[in-house]
Amino acid sequence: MKKKNVVREKSFAFAVRVVRLCRFLQQEKKEYVMSKQLLRSGTAIGALIREADQAESKADFIHKMSIALKEADETGYWLELLQATGYLDSQGGDSMRADLTELLKLLTAIIKTARSNR
Repeated sequence: MKKKNVVREKSFAFAVRVVRLCRFLQQEKKEYVMSKQLLRSGTAIGALIREADQAESKADFIHKMSIALKEADETGYWLELLQATGYLDSQGGDSMRADLTELLKLLTAIIKTARSNR
């Protein structure tokens, strides 16, 4: 039986939320530029975590997880900007950022653990 991978599952669920949010922003709010940036960074998190699962070395794993962390941080920027400019209401923005904060904490812990186990 395969072991449950929490960060992989949470990053995928977050990516699904990002895709749905971007669809809403484009169809309902007619916002295309920031939503595309959000789509790129928000979905890259999970893709990089998946890549890290197939890392060729511990250093490669840490590198890919570190890039996922950077993408998560960038995603936070786009969410804040969308909320500050009125494209995203506080309820939706706060909910997305709460999920993102959880991912940021998981990624930070994983990277710290991997570095200490080198």
